[in-house]
Amino acid sequence: MKELICIVCPKGCHLKVDENLNVTGNGCIRGIKYGIDELTNPTRMVTSTVAIDNAHISRLPVATSNPIPKDKIMEVMEEINKVKVVAPIYVKDVIIHNVLDLGVDVVATRTLLKK
Repeated sequence: MKELICIVCPKGCHLKVDENLNVTGNGCIRGIKYGIDELTNPTRMVTSTVAIDNAHISRLPVATSNPIPKDKIMEVMEEINKVKVVAPIYVKDVIIHNVLDLGVDVVATRTLLKK
């Protein structure tokens, strides 16, 4: 039996998932999917920053366009840390296309214009 706290909504339900992937303790249907996914294929969104030139600040906030496998987070961060962009950059601009061939892009989460 594995115990988890669901992070799908603000309720933070205390889930229990047994060896047959039966989920209890969920307050909504989304908790069932979260409990099963967390044990079979945990994923996370990644948020970070990349270096940017010619903008009024030196870092551009970025995020993955979809969740990635939890065990790939550090590899994705290594790729993000290699990047340097030049302003202007707009919200949702793709900064890294198909990072690590995961089918997920790293996108800008803020517009930064030239200084």
